[in-house]
Amino acid sequence: MEKKAERKGLGRGLSALMADVNLIKGDMDGKSPAGTSADAMVPIERIVPNPNQPRRDFDAGLLEELAASIRGRGIIQPLVVRPIKASHSYEIIAGERRWRAAQMARLHAVPVVIREFSDDEVLEIAIIENIQRADLNAVEEALGFKQLMENYGHTQEKLAEALSKSRSHVANTMRLLALPEDVLTMIRSGKLTAGHARALIGAPDPLSLAQKVVNSALSVRETEKLVRQVANGGNKKGSNPRKTEKDADTRAIESDLSANLGMGVSIDHDVSGEGGTLRIRYRDLEQLDMICQVLSVVPRDFAS
Repeated sequence: MEKKAERKGLGRGLSALMADVNLIKGDMDGKSPAGTSADAMVPIERIVPNPNQPRRDFDAGLLEELAASIRGRGIIQPLVVRPIKASHSYEIIAGERRWRAAQMARLHAVPVVIREFSDDEVLEIAIIENIQRADLNAVEEALGFKQLMENYGHTQEKLAEALSKSRSHVANTMRLLALPEDVLTMIRSGKLTAGHARALIGAPDPLSLAQKVVNSALSVRETEKLVRQVANGGNKKGSNPRKTEKDADTRAIESDLSANLGMGVSIDHDVSGEGGTLRIRYRDLEQLDMICQVLSVVPRDFAS
């Protein structure tokens, strides 16, 4: 119990960790920004990779490109490391690509920023770094959110704020984990998009529906329509189907708009086609006046 409470204390806190994670972003996209001062130059043989680094695959061609850049300009963005106890070595927290490329460029020493991270903080930062990768699929992102919430006590609101994502994005992404493993495998492989998968959450036999979506190359809207038909016992348009619950994305948009406007918002999609109805419920004439002012400044080309 004592150890769990310590983990949820998060040491320096999420905001402080995010400041260090900002050093990582350039390493992920190969466009490391300048401006971070190094604490020291460390011999390359005294640096070891993080064994818990989520990223295992490094493209050889991209590494060679980075090595060529390092030969010409050196390492612009320092590695982030932590000292290894009872040793004169350092463990990489961020910058393994630069470290590998520096070896290819035959550098003898590399610039580093030294941080005193605990084991828990190293794992936490590795998860955050993994979430911020551009090539992450929705299931990997959802698992990252889940780890940060279950292992480190973060809330959806705090994660959304720190990672510059909407709360609805965090919530809807995590909801994907309720789907069967075979459906999650389709998302991982790219056969099924996150939008398609969200439409299947709560549907009867989501696996068979997912296979039909993939085989028929259905759009997200067609998938939502299919799920409604199955939920209504196969009823088609015009056979008086019973009312079904709105999909997660629609509810999330309603929630975000309601929060931003301070008014009730309802969205109803047409059963067929791309159209629908947006309703805003105002409380008094002052709110109505505010809506009129907002709508009056909408660009003409957008309104058309």
